[in-house]
Amino acid sequence: MADYIITCESTADLPREFFERREVGYVCFHYEMGGRTYTDDLYASTTPAEFFGSLKAGAQAKTSQVGTGEYVDFWEPWLKEGKDVLHVCLSSGISGTYNSACLAAETLAARYPERTVRVIDSLAASAGYGLLMEYLADKRDEGMGFDELAAWAEGHKLEVNHWFFVSDLDCLKRGGRVSATSALIATALKICPVMNVDSQGRLIPREKIRTKRKAITELVRNMMEHVRDGAAYTGRCAISHSNCLADAQEVARLVGEQIPALAGKVEICDIGTVIGSHTGPGTVALFFMGDERVD
Repeated sequence: MADYIITCESTADLPREFFERREVGYVCFHYEMGGRTYTDDLYASTTPAEFFGSLKAGAQAKTSQVGTGEYVDFWEPWLKEGKDVLHVCLSSGISGTYNSACLAAETLAARYPERTVRVIDSLAASAGYGLLMEYLADKRDEGMGFDELAAWAEGHKLEVNHWFFVSDLDCLKRGGRVSATSALIATALKICPVMNVDSQGRLIPREKIRTKRKAITELVRNMMEHVRDGAAYTGRCAISHSNCLADAQEVARLVGEQIPALAGKVEICDIGTVIGSHTGPGTVALFFMGDERVD
């Protein structure tokens, strides 16, 4: 067993079973809806259908990041046990949680000078962030040490490619990411923006694709343009979706056609409540290891 702990946040959007099975700790974000505050608890207290159904019906969700004190309380038990902590944060390009985590690490360094809490900015989100955590758990289980694993994470995190489309622009409009006029026109023309995450961990619109069917095809086309080893790729591949499983399954089917080693093996998971509060229902995201993000 490693003498350190790997931790992350609920916004890695992986099932609770993964964190339990792979011994990866996670701390939860929060969101507000209908005047109540909820924990982003990986759907322990709601379901994707209920959550995204509420958004579809017009409910608004406001998210809040993990606070400095929450990080302190989260990590301190492991430090008391004599273990170091390698924590990977949700991208600083979309959240301020990285700064809060760094402040908490400084606080704990003063209390436990013989221990280390190292914070890494994933520059990733949703199951792309989760994909990075899966690789880190693999490397840890292969015997990689704390410092070497931290260096691996820093050296490879930009190789995690994120491509996704949004088919319901209401949440993007309410969040100020698109104007009301643009959202109205895009909806009328059945435009599904195709976006990715850039080298600074920001969500960047790349293409305006008419119809969801074409957007699905475009995700896979972008994968084949950027994936490591092309059709011979044997690495991890994940898809996350916001209550549109059939669309995610179609992306997975097309990926399997292009990359035989992935046929039937693409991981499909739900977009969580925090990331989903911003993307809304009808989003599908595709993640894989490929070209290093440089823009």
